[in-house]
Amino acid sequence: MKHKFKVALLVAALLGLGAQAPLSAAPAKKAEQHSVKKGHAKADKKAPVVAKAAEKHGSKSNPKAATKAKATKVAANTKSSTKATKSAAMGKATKSVAAPAKQHGKMAKHGKATKTAAAHTAHKTHLTAEASRKPVRHVAMADVDPSRLALYSASALVIDQSNGHVMLEKQPDMVVPIASISKLMTAMVVLDAKLDLQEVIAIGDEDVDGLKGTRSRLPVGTTMTREAAMLLALMSSENRAAHALGRHYPGGMRAFVLAMNKKAHALGMYTSRFEEPTGLSSNNVSTAHDLARMVAAAARYPEIRSYSTTAEAKVELNGHIRDFHNTNALVRSENWEIGVSKTGYISEAGRCLVMQARVADKPVVIVLLDSTGKMTRVGDANRIKRWMESAGLVSERRPV
Repeated sequence: MKHKFKVALLVAALLGLGAQAPLSAAPAKKAEQHSVKKGHAKADKKAPVVAKAAEKHGSKSNPKAATKAKATKVAANTKSSTKATKSAAMGKATKSVAAPAKQHGKMAKHGKATKTAAAHTAHKTHLTAEASRKPVRHVAMADVDPSRLALYSASALVIDQSNGHVMLEKQPDMVVPIASISKLMTAMVVLDAKLDLQEVIAIGDEDVDGLKGTRSRLPVGTTMTREAAMLLALMSSENRAAHALGRHYPGGMRAFVLAMNKKAHALGMYTSRFEEPTGLSSNNVSTAHDLARMVAAAARYPEIRSYSTTAEAKVELNGHIRDFHNTNALVRSENWEIGVSKTGYISEAGRCLVMQARVADKPVVIVLLDSTGKMTRVGDANRIKRWMESAGLVSERRPV
């Protein structure tokens, strides 16, 4: 009976060990699967714990079971270590593959951006090429409605000097005051008399403007050469300088005014009349047609061409150097080639401008009288210039 009890205990122990082994294997397998995701760190810990539990249980029930448990522990450790090593190697390989894949993605993205930029550039170049192939419309002078020039001068005239044709006109025969445009005639009369340009003349009380009360930078008593007086009269429109030129003419002012009107008649300026040399008097009158003749004649004098187009000058007056500037801003423009220039203004005459210039490779005379705004005469001159520079010029009469 005692022997049978021992056999029963042994069988029970063996059955217990057999039942325990599958229970221990299941967690071990689960731990191994989990370790693939987590680096197999927990599998190494869990397998020895299960094996140790089996070893402990076996040691109490059966020495053989303990020995078997020890063997299971060693096998579990070895298996876990091998799988962890494999997993680490796989992880490293995956990372190595992922890095080039990521780099390849960047390169692909960069390549796509480069391709897009290249396509945009090609499209832009194509559009430019298309635009360059589009026909350019050239506007002929005869095709432009002169009223679209919007000239704000009351009287205007443009003459082609190469053939004498009138290219544009607007009330060219209207008799109007001409203000300081008169100074061109003053200069011609002085030069025709062959007076010494280096002779010193003085500004006197008689040269002060008692008609309009205009100011001057030439105080009474100022002395200068006749040449300097002519420069200041033409460039800066100095009224006292112009009056002094007439007053120092042989025979005095009366003889000078007579010479002015005689010169005008000789030039065919039959509707023009001069009363004094400055233009301050509204009785100095003319027409655009007459002034075109006067400007063309003035252009034949080198001194008038030089002095009237001087942009600025430093003149010594009574021991002091003073700066003077041209009253016509266009002489400082690189877009204009001006041979003769003169501005004028009094309230009765409005803003006036006459020029001999080369426009669109043609020598022309431009006369603009009675402009209302301060810059209107300059604006009109620029509009005429742009109009003339249009392709396919036709020199013919175009009323405005």
